[in-house]
Amino acid sequence: MGRGRQKAKDAKIARQLKYSNHGLDLRDLERELISGAPEPAPPTAPEPDESEDPYDKWADDDER
Repeated sequence: MGRGRQKAKDAKIARQLKYSNHGLDLRDLERELISGAPEPAPPTAPEPDESEDPYDKWADDDER
């Protein structure tokens, strides 16, 4: 497939994304913003301890 066809397909997809509604309900958005109730943040993974060496679990294998 030539570059011209691919460029035309990309332009078609871009137009569809730009001009489609995507089911956006502005009233729901307005209610959410006015309510002021913040949504709970998603849980984050604990950060690894900097002093912990990731290779410690294999350190004993070298002594055999």
